Amino acid sequence: MSKELLGALDVLETEKGIDKQIVIDALEAALVSAYKRNYDQAQNVEVNFDQRKGDIHVFAVKKVVDQVYDSRLEVGLDEALTINKGYELGDDIKFEVTPKNFGRIAAQTAKQVILQRVREAERNIIYNQYSQYENEIVTGEVERQDSRFVYVSLGKVEAVMGRQDQMPNETYRIHDRIKVYVTRVENATKGPQVFVSRTHADLLKRLFEQEVPEIYDGTVEIMAIAREAGDRAKVAVRSNNPDIDPVGTSVGPRGQRVQTIVNELGGENMDIVEWTEDQAKFIANALNPAEVLDVIFDPNNERACEVVVPDYQLSLAIGKRGQNARLAAKLTGYKIDIKSESEASAIMEADQENGASTDVAPDNADVVTDDVETADAEATEAPATATDSATTEDVAADAPETDAAEPTSETTSDANDQTAE
Repeated sequence: MSKELLGALDVLETEKGIDKQIVIDALEAALVSAYKRNYDQAQNVEVNFDQRKGDIHVFAVKKVVDQVYDSRLEVGLDEALTINKGYELGDDIKFEVTPKNFGRIAAQTAKQVILQRVREAERNIIYNQYSQYENEIVTGEVERQDSRFVYVSLGKVEAVMGRQDQMPNETYRIHDRIKVYVTRVENATKGPQVFVSRTHADLLKRLFEQEVPEIYDGTVEIMAIAREAGDRAKVAVRSNNPDIDPVGTSVGPRGQRVQTIVNELGGENMDIVEWTEDQAKFIANALNPAEVLDVIFDPNNERACEVVVPDYQLSLAIGKRGQNARLAAKLTGYKIDIKSESEASAIMEADQENGASTDVAPDNADVVTDDVETADAEATEAPATATDSATTEDVAADAPETDAAEPTSETTSDANDQTAE
């Protein structure tokens, strides 16, 4: 029996990867439980398993006291000294109480506890193994599917992929091998539960790391990802080496690198743009392939802007069902309002006219005021002006008496003489 037990422990450790010590601890706990159930002695029982010989020993632990009140838990000092003269009050003494036969019930109880511990150990091993793959890509095989989940075998564990994590353009068939992203691992009561996804944005990031060595080693860095799984995605990249083009490196020669990722994702379109600290330029890049003429930031909202594009590229900038603008907004974190060049010019002219009208009104008011003041001044000075005019007439009437009037009289007389002749 002992050799068979040791052999079984070795097999468990080799085939299932369960530490032998875990099983031995489970076995000792099982024997204690069996002893409690069958012999009604629980308080002071210990079980030791000899790993060399495979023998099992049950001990009752008793404390050395002056006066014994419970013989199951205590032993007198005199009796302890007969066993060993070195014992003192308060010491613990182990007495072997191994039954000759635990019986069928005891063996069954021990078996159940051992199996339970073995299952727990297996669950912990699986959890520890797959928790390391959290936020990573693994390859699995589709096993089955129901109305809620697609079940993917990852080897020792069956992962589940919910409807929101399934690509809308993909059909999953049994035995299909697919790459999935491990979103989380839970150590549930029934065993480790692994959740995987094909729609998570980080799946795209991990695929780029697999296909582009520069991204894997950090020379090119993925700064942001906006994705509508199965349809289109935008990836913003930057280079930590000024001699390396981040977009060209990510695309690869003749687009081979990005095409591999597109094929893996069932033909999902991919826009790779350059990330820059200049937010206006980054927003313009994010709207690729549309051309951007100007980016105007909203002074009242630091995360909003207005983008001006040529008239003939307005629909391209917005995209089908607004997808291009929506992904660009998600990629940059800005609320983007796209306007055509003519529309923006019309709005600007209207604003200028409104501004001009607002400016003219006060000036006209000033002019009117000035006119009123001038009219008042003229009305006030009118008598003085009349007096001056009259004085001028008087001077003109007295003109013949002055030297200036004489030539005039002479000229007039000469003219009369000539007329008479």
